[in-house]
Amino acid sequence: MIVARGEDTGDDTGDDAARFTSIYRRNYSRVLSYALAHDRRDVAEDVVNETFLTAWRKLGEVPQDDPLPWLLRAARNHRLKQRAAGRRRETIAHRVGQLSDERDLVAWDTGDLVVERDSVLAAFASLPEADAEILILSAWYGLDAAQAATVLGCTKALYYVRVHRARRRLTRALHKETGTAAMVPLDLLEGNRS
Repeated sequence: MIVARGEDTGDDTGDDAARFTSIYRRNYSRVLSYALAHDRRDVAEDVVNETFLTAWRKLGEVPQDDPLPWLLRAARNHRLKQRAAGRRRETIAHRVGQLSDERDLVAWDTGDLVVERDSVLAAFASLPEADAEILILSAWYGLDAAQAATVLGCTKALYYVRVHRARRRLTRALHKETGTAAMVPLDLLEGNRS
């Protein structure tokens, strides 16, 4: 028997609605920021809408204790589907570059800058998208290895291999950009090892 959500079947669909509402309220902004790191606002909003529609349809599969990795994985899948459909995308580095302008650069004390912003952005932009994404999951979103592996659809062991390679490629790219041996803060880019 197929039953639409909300039909009276004797079970409490109000619990489903309350649970979904709670998941939505606690995670909407983080899923949106993930999507915005990869696409224009209109595309990102589409990805987030599809993600939460999927969460509603598959509410029983969404983990009770920590739904964020599941939601980010769903968002990633929707984003990849859109790319396969031929949507033109902006690069992550370009989006990060748009977060500040010349006034910000003038206002910052150059003594506080560890590496020239443009060099870092150029090095980051030269990374393959998969490397950029894995570094962002741990450094920007603060996901631990298990959570990032869930988002990427791989094991923790494979996550560690991929993050190690991504860090190594970023270090080489920074070295190319700056002409010096760049030090990448490994603990920041790897996340915690739990």
